[in-house]
Parts: sequence; structure tokens; C-alpha cells
Amino acid sequence: MVLLKLLHSGCVLSSTLRWCYHSQVTCNNTCRGPEAWGQVFQRCSGRSQSPVNIVTRRLVLDERLTPFHLTGYQERFHSSLLNNGHTVQLDLPSSIRIKGGNLPTSYKALQVHLHWGKDGGLGSEHTIDGERFSMEMHIVHIKEEYDSLAQAERDRAGVAVLGFFFQESASANKKFDTLINALKYIQQPSNTTLKGVSLGMLTPSPNNMTKYFRYEGSLTTPNCAEAVVWSLFEKAIPLSREQLAAFSQLRFSDGQRMVRNYRPVEPLNGRQVYYSGGQAAPASTALLIMSVLVSSARYLHTALRTHEL
Repeated sequence: MVLLKLLHSGCVLSSTLRWCYHSQVTCNNTCRGPEAWGQVFQRCSGRSQSPVNIVTRRLVLDERLTPFHLTGYQERFHSSLLNNGHTVQLDLPSSIRIKGGNLPTSYKALQVHLHWGKDGGLGSEHTIDGERFSMEMHIVHIKEEYDSLAQAERDRAGVAVLGFFFQESASANKKFDTLINALKYIQQPSNTTLKGVSLGMLTPSPNNMTKYFRYEGSLTTPNCAEAVVWSLFEKAIPLSREQLAAFSQLRFSDGQRMVRNYRPVEPLNGRQVYYSGGQAAPASTALLIMSVLVSSARYLHTALRTHEL
């Protein structure tokens, strides 16, 4: 749609291969917006692309989606915080691991980045029943056997991303102060060192990470490799409007304000989205509870008839 608007306005499209977001495309900056990614990056035209709209009435409950085992999420570390021209990215120690949640193997952490709107407005990539959230955070992991994202992209399940939604709150979330205060040092594409931070500071407590959505998809930026096992948590993280707006002070690589850096939703094309449902009792436990209730009911019925009560 952005390309059509440019054509109708008389703008001349260049042959640049540089990709960008909707908010960057103008007559003076004819970079390749999301609708044109597939013209340059073939994988972006695949049938298992991300993000998607999650329709709750079409979810399928999957009891195999058990809580994750998180290793190193509470450990503090020093690392590079980077404005890479498209988003803000925090590199993660490879000692951080996840397993469980019906993942095929253990995965090691690579980096965490975010997608947002404008001045605290709506800006998540995934939507739920058509509703967009204020922001979305992606913690990117790759299978332990791989040395790089490039290697993991060749495997349909080589990448595991934990996704978190954000919602506006009346008060500030102090756990994010370290990250948000550091943004002023990387408003232009550059990097700084973030000290004393942990993933536990940026994510909900493990008790609030039992309900999540699962589907197979892709990276949400070129090259859009369809190699991602997505887990999107239902519990949203609160941030104040001021905290959310701080991300909009960053600058893209072209110098424009870094706003609305999200890809529009892609069609599911027959893919199923599953739901964990939280820590539901195993079927065997449920049957045991039912048996006890039935036995108790029978006892009460017998006792009443024989006047034992």
C-alpha cells in the first residue's frame, strides 16, 4: 500500500535494496518497506511468515506446552546495548538457556530486542483478536548445537523466540529503569555498555509465564527465515506512557525518529496456533480428583439414607 501511494504521488522508486519500516518510506527515502521485502528477500514471501494475528476462539489447547525451564535468567551481566538502525538490541550471554515447553532441545540465548509505536502509542508486532499492544519484546535463542543465527536459520526449529507484550500503566516500572536510562546514550546508531542487568528484570515472574501461545513462523525482519518456534506470553508487562515514549527518541539509520518499527501481520495460511492454558493438572490427577469426589458423594448419599448424619 505504501508503494502504491508513492506511485500515485509521482514519487520515483529507486532500485535500493535497503529494507525499512512503513514510517521511513517517503519520496525522499524510497527504501523497501514491508510490502516490498519479498521483492528483494525471497524468504519474506514464504507461507509461514511472522508476525500473525492470534484469534483466541481458534486456539487449540496443547497440554504438552508445559512451563519453561529458564537457566541464567536471574543472573546479572554486563553487555552491549546497541541501536542497530532498526531497533534497540541487548546482546545476551550464551550461558542463558531455555528448555521445556515442548521445545525439541535446549536453546541458548543470543539477543533481546523490541518493537514499538510512536510516543507510547500502539506498536506490537503480533496482535490478539486484532488488538495491538503498546510494545513487544523478543528474546532470541538458537539451538545449542549452532554457533550463529545464520546456522540456525537453516533449521525449521533452529530459533526459539520468547515474545512479551507491553501495556501502558499509570505508574513507572522501576525494573526497566536501567535499560531506559541507557537509551539516551544510543539515540543515534551506536552502542553503549549496560551493566548489572538480568533478563529476570525485564520479564514477568516464572509464575506469570505459564500461559502462552505457540506457533511456527519466521523472523520478522529480512531475511524472514522460516526457522522460528514462537512462544508469546499472555501476561503483559506494564510500562508507563513516559517509559514507552522513551524508545521513540531513538533514530533509524536514515536519521528519522525510530517509530512504528513493526512488521504488519502476515496470513496464517493454515497454520495452527496452540495455547498452553497454564499449569493445568495432568489428566491422571484430574481423574483421581474426580474419583475422590464421586466416592465422597456416594458416602454422603448412603449416610443420609441410614441416618448416620
